[in-house]
Amino acid sequence: MNLALAVAPAPLRGVMLNNEPMSKHTSWRVGGKAEYAYIPADLADLTNFMESLPHDEPVHFVGLGSNLLVRDGGVRGTVILLHGALNQISPWHEKDGEQPVVAGIYAEAGVASPKVARYAALNDLQGAEFLAGIPGTMGGALAMNAGCYGAETWGRVAEVLTIDRFGQLRRRTPKEYVIGYRHATLKESGEEWFVAAWLRFSKGDGQASREKMRELLEKRVASQPLSQPNAGSVFRNPPGDHAARLIEATGLKGMRLGGAEVSQKHANFIVNTGTATAGDIEALITKVQDRVMEKHGVALVREVRIIGETA
Repeated sequence: MNLALAVAPAPLRGVMLNNEPMSKHTSWRVGGKAEYAYIPADLADLTNFMESLPHDEPVHFVGLGSNLLVRDGGVRGTVILLHGALNQISPWHEKDGEQPVVAGIYAEAGVASPKVARYAALNDLQGAEFLAGIPGTMGGALAMNAGCYGAETWGRVAEVLTIDRFGQLRRRTPKEYVIGYRHATLKESGEEWFVAAWLRFSKGDGQASREKMRELLEKRVASQPLSQPNAGSVFRNPPGDHAARLIEATGLKGMRLGGAEVSQKHANFIVNTGTATAGDIEALITKVQDRVMEKHGVALVREVRIIGETA
């Protein structure tokens, strides 16, 4: 008689948090509690954790929370916190004849985008400078095809590594995605999340790259309300126009609901003046959309992701 041998699952090495305040994990500093939040020890631990989850468990992946609004009623299911967890970064190589040459950077999804820009400069690679202006992780940058100053994330992607609900890892190429302005959608059905990417850059001058990054960051500091909690640009730019121009032309700069305010410095930013709730911010987002539609007939599309339950 053949007896099937049960294989014990690998022990989890990460940190599980119960009723974790999501205000600690979002750049707006608002939001209710996550029912469960898991910080994986590394990529192998994340695969084991995903295998262990019930297949109907609601799952949300969060990096720096810089493009995310969590409602005041909190989040059912499990939030997986990647920043500081999936933090591996290294050069990767291709062959030029028989000689391996540095082609770019391998970065896991929890690595902050500005760190990738700095790492590229340290390795005398050019083309990553725009990432210094993206205040999120590589996972978020891939999910929304983040970009600024004329460049976008997927313009540098050679391959990505994804994980599904069952802990299965897959290497995928850009051809497997529909990629556009602020989105990258897998052509196949099924739910997958980005856990790493191989980014291709060209050889350059690290000092010149650092100087370019300094100039870009000076522009960002001068034009964005970085001293107040915010989530970056709230709306996508409509074709041939700018959301900030439309909002300002509608007379909405400085408009407030509770502790949420349309920034006086950049009209496509909503800031937490110190007392905002997620409800204040979401109501202000809706109000801006309604007023711009009334005056200009333009439907502003949110760039910010909203999850969770209302209070």
